[in-house]
Amino acid sequence: MTAQFVTAVPRFRCWIPPGVYRPQADTGLLSRVMRREQITSRTQVLDLGTGSGALAVEAARLGARVTAVDISWRAIAAAWCNAVMNGQVVQVRHGDLTSAVPGRRFDLVVTNPPYVPAPPVKGAPRGRARAWDAGTDGRLLIDRICALAPAVLRPTGTLLMVHSHLSGVEETLVRFRAAGLHAEVVDRTRLPFGRVLLSRLAWLRERGLVTGPTTEDLVVIRAEPI
Repeated sequence: MTAQFVTAVPRFRCWIPPGVYRPQADTGLLSRVMRREQITSRTQVLDLGTGSGALAVEAARLGARVTAVDISWRAIAAAWCNAVMNGQVVQVRHGDLTSAVPGRRFDLVVTNPPYVPAPPVKGAPRGRARAWDAGTDGRLLIDRICALAPAVLRPTGTLLMVHSHLSGVEETLVRFRAAGLHAEVVDRTRLPFGRVLLSRLAWLRERGLVTGPTTEDLVVIRAEPI
């Protein structure tokens, strides 16, 4: 697969309050892969960690019945407002990952979790940092999603997750497979470090996470029950 730059989701009118993740290249990459799935009016989609609701709105535009989940009340407000602004119907639920949809299973789960490695701090990330910081290895939520995925996927369901090479792509593949899912990288893009990564470049080099050019490889992993 050839790496190429991806912009954010097209045709998305949005209101982004402080502390909510603004659609960026990773959003666009995941949206591109999502559009390859066979989404119909019967497709039940879960946007896990919806943020601005960009992916939820795009899935609804494709015809799906969409539920969007986030632990941030500001994100929930943004996702609801952005669905209305774009003329789409999206159910929004507040909660910690799949706890917001107990007992439900979906045909397609899309997720763009925080994945940026961050210097150690006391407690969980707060404020704006909660949208991207994911512990010293970048896997604060990724590992939880890998473990929870089988419980929210229908037998023929699919999960799409985007994250950075800095947070361990092979580890994610291993964890999905250990959970009973077939998993593979289906798309990728490469882009220069943004403001957040550049601000902690010295720490990333000290940790051995960056040894060469200051570019980041983003990938989308597709996982489905075996």
